[in-house]
Amino acid sequence: MKKILNSLVVACAVIAGAAHAAFPERTITIVVPYAPGGAADALARQLGVRMGAKLGTSVIIDNRPGASGTIGQAFVARAPADGYTMLYDATPFSINPSLYANLSFTGKSFQPLSLVSLSPNVLIVRKESPIKDQKDLVAKAKAEPGKLTFASGGSGTVQRLAAELYRQGLNLDMLHVPYKSGGPAISDVMGGQVDFMFGTLAASNPLVSSGKLRALAISSPKRSPLLPDVPTVAESVLPGYEAYEWNGLLLPAGTPDAVVQQLHKAVAESLQDEELKKRFADMGAQPVGNTPAEFADFLQKESAKWSAVIRKGNIKVD
Repeated sequence: MKKILNSLVVACAVIAGAAHAAFPERTITIVVPYAPGGAADALARQLGVRMGAKLGTSVIIDNRPGASGTIGQAFVARAPADGYTMLYDATPFSINPSLYANLSFTGKSFQPLSLVSLSPNVLIVRKESPIKDQKDLVAKAKAEPGKLTFASGGSGTVQRLAAELYRQGLNLDMLHVPYKSGGPAISDVMGGQVDFMFGTLAASNPLVSSGKLRALAISSPKRSPLLPDVPTVAESVLPGYEAYEWNGLLLPAGTPDAVVQQLHKAVAESLQDEELKKRFADMGAQPVGNTPAEFADFLQKESAKWSAVIRKGNIKVD
């Protein structure tokens, strides 16, 4: 009897090992909780193709937009923790818990896999604006409290919070003008209906390069290769200022470590692809590919930062 039990234990171990070794056996789905056509969607598709080649399987994109990404986030939080469903998310993942009550998931519902990319925002004004640089902007805001206006794609967006972090850091009184998305917000900055905004680099750079907008500052600690003559916020008026649009991959909590490591290897190797690096760079994104532990630490710091900004600014979702 003892020999039979021992044989069963060995057999189970062999079967379990074979199951791990076989991953992936079928198509992997990357859920993007935003609409097709946006920056996150475009970058996820580029990465998914290369990950599929590394893993020897198909990787498909499933767009599940709505409620600032929380619909797609909830879907992945409920998915089986087997490595076949991933979440390709962005900065709202760090913001939403401080804005939405009664979410069906928490940060502990996910296993961070890797920070994929970082992209700064750009402080932009219309080309005819009398505001020539950040010192002009700060002086105008202090001379006319409550009159200077800034746009965003909505109260829960990083564009809004980047401006709010700026406002709080400089102790300025300015009026927020929310829009339903970033496109109309940038259009009204160009049209002069709103004074300025922190636009995404991907959307702002073509308009800056064509002379339709003027860039006053970049939100990263270092200048962007796409706008090398544009100073950072930190070097000009607010030391320590930093705000990013980030993209990253997460899995449902409880995904086996062997699967996590295999997927992470595929992400890290894919981000070394020269063509992919160029595509990311063209969109103003810097590839990262850090470890699950490093990404978890990054998420913790991002969540704490934006939670403090939201609380101090008494920010509510529209």
